[in-house]
Amino acid sequence: MKVKESLAEEVPSSKLHVMEMDLSSLDSVRSFAGSFNSSHKHLNVLINNAGIMACPFQLSKDGIELQFATNHLGHFLLTNLLLDKMKSTAKETGVQGRIVNLASTAHRRSDGKGFDLNKLNNESKYNAFSAYSHSKLANILHANELSRRFQEEGCDLTANSLHPGIIGTNIVRYITTNSVLASIFSLVKPFVKDIPQGAATTCYVALHPDTKRVSGKYFAGCNEATPTSVARDAELAKRLWAFSEELVENRSK
Repeated sequence: MKVKESLAEEVPSSKLHVMEMDLSSLDSVRSFAGSFNSSHKHLNVLINNAGIMACPFQLSKDGIELQFATNHLGHFLLTNLLLDKMKSTAKETGVQGRIVNLASTAHRRSDGKGFDLNKLNNESKYNAFSAYSHSKLANILHANELSRRFQEEGCDLTANSLHPGIIGTNIVRYITTNSVLASIFSLVKPFVKDIPQGAATTCYVALHPDTKRVSGKYFAGCNEATPTSVARDAELAKRLWAFSEELVENRSK
């Protein structure tokens, strides 16, 4: 509500509606999507942005490693539940719909072999930053597979992913409690972006005319960039999709 109030004060003509959702809870995501779909006519842009970083080992309410559950699986389910709304909006308005996944350059630390529940939920082998990297790789693969499906279906939607940069928000709150990560963060602190700078690439991909019809790409610094070969693996993207669907379906029974 504080964010809503500050935005309304900055832009008095804005129309803002706040709805609550816990991305780490599949039930909460379903509840949000149901409420949104019934109360809003159109949805042009979906930015999958919320997340956590390098937290101590925890399981979500659905029994899934918390970073993967929050950073990827919650967004995966939310996107799927809102797709029909986005497709109908694009048809009715003639305005292309855009889905934007906020990933991270941290995806480079993932080899793509962590998408297995036994591996994700293995506390004895858990590494906080590696788990974060796996979830950020998943964000890119998710956007790529969405893009492939949109092109196959012929619907007027795009899906892209991006690295926003290192931003000075409370996402780094767990780093200060880890001596190794805190040391790394102290080295990069001079390059940390403020919030407007950190939002620039997201706004560019979500709104700029130059990115119209652009899909299945990865961006950094308001430019198209090249992720790792693992992040460009189309077969891995399909396997991740199937794995994510299985997790969502098993947790809905």
